[in-house]
Amino acid sequence: MVQMVCLLSALCCKMMDYRTGIGYDIHKLKLGIPLMIGGIQIPYSKGLAGHSDGDVLLHAIVDAILGGMAEGDIGTYFSDRDSKWKNASSKLFIKHAWKIAQKKGFTIQFVDCIIIAEKPKFSPHFKEIRKSLADLLSIPLSRVSVKAKTQEKIGEIGKGKAIAAMAVSTLQKFSRPLALS
Repeated sequence: MVQMVCLLSALCCKMMDYRTGIGYDIHKLKLGIPLMIGGIQIPYSKGLAGHSDGDVLLHAIVDAILGGMAEGDIGTYFSDRDSKWKNASSKLFIKHAWKIAQKKGFTIQFVDCIIIAEKPKFSPHFKEIRKSLADLLSIPLSRVSVKAKTQEKIGEIGKGKAIAAMAVSTLQKFSRPLALS
């Protein structure tokens, strides 16, 4: 009986491969450009300066997805030295990371994110950000968590000069079962 339980446990572990990835990004705020967070425009007088649209939340999620597959980071695929990504929508980056995951047999099971900013307040936008992320990742809304924290006026973020984001992704890959002999 114990041997059967061990065999079944080994088969389940072999069939399901869970991975976790972590992502982080930070950009300076700049007057006169749109603030893009999670694929949506947030009303604010400043936006995030970056080579692309500077969406720190999408960038952190891309890094979390790629990291969970041991596939490098956002710069591996979208170099800030490549002019074709200048002012590009970060939605392209997250869609690409999702396609890589699909090709490798992974599904995105969950993403948990934190936006770190002194201003603006993001809680009024959580529902729209979560929906945007769920749509971009083709996962249910119940598998997307978005939170926001301040830096308590500490550092560049606390002075209102930058916004950062952190993300964790849970990926699952189904492998073929072991042959029993």
